Amino acid sequence: MSRPYYITTAIHYPNGRPHIGHAYEMIAADAIARFQRDQGREVRFQTGTDEHGLKMVKTARDRDMTARELADEMSSYFHEMADALDISYDRFIRTSEPDHHAASQTIWQAMADAGDLYLDRYEGWYSVRDEAFYEEKELVEGEGGQKLSPQGTPVEWTAEETWFFRLSRYQQPLLDLYAAQPDFIRPDSRRNEIMRFVEGGLVDLSVSRTSFDWGVPVPGSPGHVMYVWVDALTNYLTGAGYPNDAAAMEKWWPADLHLIGKDIVRFHAVYWPAFLMSAKLALPKQVFGHGFLLNRGEKMSKSVGNVVDPMELARLYGVDALRYFLLRDVSFGNDGTFSDEAIVTRANADLSNSFGNLGQRVCAFIAKNLDGKVEAGRSEPADDALLAEVDAACAGFGKAFEDLALSQGIESWMTGVFACNQYIDVQAPWALRKTDAERMHAVLSTLLKAIHRLALTIQPVVPGSSAKLIAQLGHDPATGTFNITAPSPIFPRLELGTAEEK
Repeated sequence: MSRPYYITTAIHYPNGRPHIGHAYEMIAADAIARFQRDQGREVRFQTGTDEHGLKMVKTARDRDMTARELADEMSSYFHEMADALDISYDRFIRTSEPDHHAASQTIWQAMADAGDLYLDRYEGWYSVRDEAFYEEKELVEGEGGQKLSPQGTPVEWTAEETWFFRLSRYQQPLLDLYAAQPDFIRPDSRRNEIMRFVEGGLVDLSVSRTSFDWGVPVPGSPGHVMYVWVDALTNYLTGAGYPNDAAAMEKWWPADLHLIGKDIVRFHAVYWPAFLMSAKLALPKQVFGHGFLLNRGEKMSKSVGNVVDPMELARLYGVDALRYFLLRDVSFGNDGTFSDEAIVTRANADLSNSFGNLGQRVCAFIAKNLDGKVEAGRSEPADDALLAEVDAACAGFGKAFEDLALSQGIESWMTGVFACNQYIDVQAPWALRKTDAERMHAVLSTLLKAIHRLALTIQPVVPGSSAKLIAQLGHDPATGTFNITAPSPIFPRLELGTAEEK
């Protein structure tokens, strides 16, 4: 029996509406989760929202509402997006939920029991936008001599009483971890960055705040709430049943994969394993930092006005076309660029013209001329050769997905689609209908088997469309036969459009 598989996205900070980057991460994690389910594994897939912290307090104040009201409103937009994009999550977690507060306070107490928390005074640079502390040596100079974080965000000098975590104690254990488990951080570029950071020396980390109260209260320390990253990272444990459900923890922890953006790798690959080591809990198996999505090659920002609403893209071009483009055209782990034209071009070339047209031609021919059924025919070596090519293409997809090489997996799958289109053009079943019906049936039967295998394989990427095609094929697993229903286009050709035009 296959062991269970636990995958998480980062929980998204809901001080604004979701953007295409949030959608990309959810879609990638969903495709991986669906793929693992297809391998027969029981999967737990968690996403959600990270609702505490000073940034939420300030945004709520600017909108003349409470932080709770802001969290409720904004979290709902992320929930709606996940559902609209066909994200097959098992739990959508919110860090404001009671069981998460309990988990955060439990891991805090475990770190305290290990002697890794102490009360002192913090004075240093803090970025509200990043919810992160930075050392002087990490800062860069902006316009007019303004100090900025390495991410280019404003920092402010902060001074307050705070609890500290003895991060410095874990410098060598972390380096030992990276050496013993080279795949703990992926891709290699992220691993190298983190190793250089840790080798440069770790200082103890401020892990509580007293300047606001929107957060998880620190046990036994009135007036202190946990630094948002202690609270946020613990969501992965909450989802696995920590601390009260021992059976769930035994089943799901440690997580197999934390899928996150490259800008928060430090929190997941330095702070998080250190917290877990302190609390004497198992470490996740892998942290994968994917790249950013760029709008026509430019970083998205509200000031530039090029932030894209993923719901609008899905409405214009279809959920599966958007999913397919993002997973096919962005090399997973690297930055990628997108545009309306690129989405339309890719979806039309691969889905409509190649795979969709293949299924439509075959199913329409069988429904119209053979009453939806094919018989046993006279097979030839070309038939077995095609099925072998399709099997190899689908095996390549699986191997690549196991390695998180998502775009390469889809590229392998497309070789099977191309092989089918070449086969149908050479075999020409419409011509065989007049000259050799027995051979025609064998050709069509071969194509149905190939299309069915291809549709099953690509389901993690385009789940809705694949399900429709599989239903049209009417495959009976007991007999291996097909009962074709009159097809409707699964992948219609797309045209560029805007909300005003559509």
